[in-house]
Amino acid sequence: MLEVSGITQIFGGVTALDSVSFAISAGDITGVIGPNGAGKTTLFNIITGIYRQTAGTVHLEGKNVTGLPPEKLARLAMVRTFQNIELFGGMTVLENVMVGMHTKSSAGLLACAFKMPWSISEERRIREGAMKWLEFTGIVDLADHVAGSLPFGKGRLLEIARALAVEPRIILMDEPAAGLNSQETVGLAQLIKQIRDTGITVVLVEHDMELVMDICDRIIVLNLGTKLAEGTPREIQESSAVIAAYLGDDD
Repeated sequence: MLEVSGITQIFGGVTALDSVSFAISAGDITGVIGPNGAGKTTLFNIITGIYRQTAGTVHLEGKNVTGLPPEKLARLAMVRTFQNIELFGGMTVLENVMVGMHTKSSAGLLACAFKMPWSISEERRIREGAMKWLEFTGIVDLADHVAGSLPFGKGRLLEIARALAVEPRIILMDEPAAGLNSQETVGLAQLIKQIRDTGITVVLVEHDMELVMDICDRIIVLNLGTKLAEGTPREIQESSAVIAAYLGDDD
């Protein structure tokens, strides 16, 4: 589904990522973990077209997508969410998800302004599709609420619903459990599994190790900008190199 080859990112004289390579299998939930400063979010920003890397390539389903901007990647069915929730606060919950369906719309400004029949029909279809994703994420009862008034946990679900509205084949989530309480984290784990069960490949950066070990099929560990380890949750738990990176090496 996704192949990252030799990704290197240098900011000034600092090497944030150094020749990172891995492949993500379709239908898997893959976790990217590592201590603070390991380069996890930088890697996500490169894969999703926010940063342009110093070296290396990104392939999506065999297609070279290196350097493509986020909006073009969305049309190729790759989307992401952010550690800090990014919502249109003055719009309703439903309208936020409708915006996420921009790749499915074709009516222009004039057609909408003059309420042409095809634009009305398209908006109805987009509204129905957005409601489907609100129901999927469990926040359909909040459809008419202003997004900026939502509690943090519901805002996180809205951001995920908006990303899913693009109908992606792969979604990257940057610390989706950040700021959630234990009950919300349990619900998030169930939701991520449901997303995978629809056929969407999931990649997440996450610090909540209990969540990662519970839901991930494979885990990639970064440390100081390099790939330290890769394997199943059990293999990662038993890796002495990973334990040393997190807890220090006690001679």
